[in-house]
Amino acid sequence: MAENKKTRDRLQDLRATSDADLTVVIANAHKNIYQFRKDRLSKPVEDVKVVKNSRKEIARALTIQRERELAQSNEG
Repeated sequence: MAENKKTRDRLQDLRATSDADLTVVIANAHKNIYQFRKDRLSKPVEDVKVVKNSRKEIARALTIQRERELAQSNEG
């Protein structure tokens, strides 16, 4: 139950951000995935959920971007 509340709060935070900030969120998540894979080759990695969480963050941000695109196309 607590997980759903965290997800809802994160979605509200993302919806409140601008389009430029969503692009930054996506870029940072891609960077986290890249850094995790790079670090995994050289040393043991403790937090193995980085990739999963980053991919979900990317999906959330892309979904919000698409919702905004569809809302703009329906208005005009």
